[in-house]
Amino acid sequence: MKKIGLKEIAEHVGVSAALVSYVLNGQAVEKQVNKETAERIELAAAQLNYRPNNIARSLKTKKSHTIGLVVADINYRFSTGITRAIEEEAKKHNYTVIYGSSNERTDKFAELINVFLNRRVDGLIIVPVENCENQILLLQRYEIPFVLVDRNFPGIKTNYIALDNFKASYTATNYLIDKGHKNICFVNYETTLYHLHERNRGFKVALKENGIKYKPGCLLEIPNDNRDEIYSNVKIAMDKMFKSKTPFDALFFATDTLASNGLKYLNELNIKVPDVLSVMSFDQSDAFELFYCSITHSRQPLEEMGKQAVNTLVELMDNMKVSKQVSLEADLIIGQSCKEV
Repeated sequence: MKKIGLKEIAEHVGVSAALVSYVLNGQAVEKQVNKETAERIELAAAQLNYRPNNIARSLKTKKSHTIGLVVADINYRFSTGITRAIEEEAKKHNYTVIYGSSNERTDKFAELINVFLNRRVDGLIIVPVENCENQILLLQRYEIPFVLVDRNFPGIKTNYIALDNFKASYTATNYLIDKGHKNICFVNYETTLYHLHERNRGFKVALKENGIKYKPGCLLEIPNDNRDEIYSNVKIAMDKMFKSKTPFDALFFATDTLASNGLKYLNELNIKVPDVLSVMSFDQSDAFELFYCSITHSRQPLEEMGKQAVNTLVELMDNMKVSKQVSLEADLIIGQSCKEV
C-alpha cells in the first residue's frame, strides 16, 4: 500500500501541502487557517489513513485523552499546588495532564499553547499571562475547549475558575484594621492583570469603609517585567515606605513572592515582626517556614479550584455550550505576624 503523505492529502482536499502541514502539526490557530478548511484536511487525513506518529487514531476518534495545562511559574507554591490538584482530578476522568510554565512571558505562553495543540490535547487549562488576550480570542474563534484558572479578563466572556480576589483582600485588610492598624501599606505589582487590580480595590474599599484616609504612598506598585529583579524592586519600594511622612505600622503584600522578598529585606534591616511592623501576605510561601514567626495569610482553595477546572473542561469538551464563571473564597489563616496596636 502506498504511503500517504502531505502531498496526497493536499491534492485530495485541493489545498497546498504547507496548509496541510500547519493543520496536522497543530498550527491551524497560530497560522489562522480557515476553520472549515482545517476540518476538511483533518477528515481527509483520517479517510486516507495518514499515520505520522500514530496521529491517525486520534484524528478518527477526535480524542487523545490528554489535557494541556499552562501555569505561570512552576516554581511557585500556587503552581505546584494547582498542578497536583488538576492531575488528581483528571486521572479520575482517565485524562493525562501535560504541562508547561510560561514564566509570565507572552511569547512563551503562545509557544506552549501551540505545542499543546500540536500534541492534539483534547482541551486546555490555562493560567493566563499579561497581554495574552489575543491568544485567548483565537482559541475561542477556533472553538478550542479551554478553562482559565486563577486569572480572567473581564472584557472577554470565558469559562474560568478563580478566586474572589476583591473579597479576600478586603477581608485581610479588615483583619489588620480590627487589630488597630490605621497606617497600612499595600505592596503589589504594577500590572494590567485583573486579579491583582481586584486586590488593590479590596484594600482601598476596606480603608474607605472604616473611615481611613487613603494616603499617598500607602499603595506601592513595583515593576513586574523582570522576575530576577523582584528583590531589588521590593527593597526600593520599601525604602520609599520607610522614608514616607506616614508612620506605617503594617505591611500587606499582594502575593507570596512579594511577601517572601519583603521579609528577607526586613531581616536584613533587623526590623522585628510583629514588634515593629505587622506583616500580612495574600498567599502562602514555602519560604515562610524559615521565618521566625508564622505569617498571617490568605489561603486559596487550590484543591477545589483544580477540581472545578477539570470538571468544567470535561463538560466543555463534551458540550461547547457550557458557560461557567466561578469565584471561590479564600480562608484567612491567622499566624503570629500581626499584633494588636
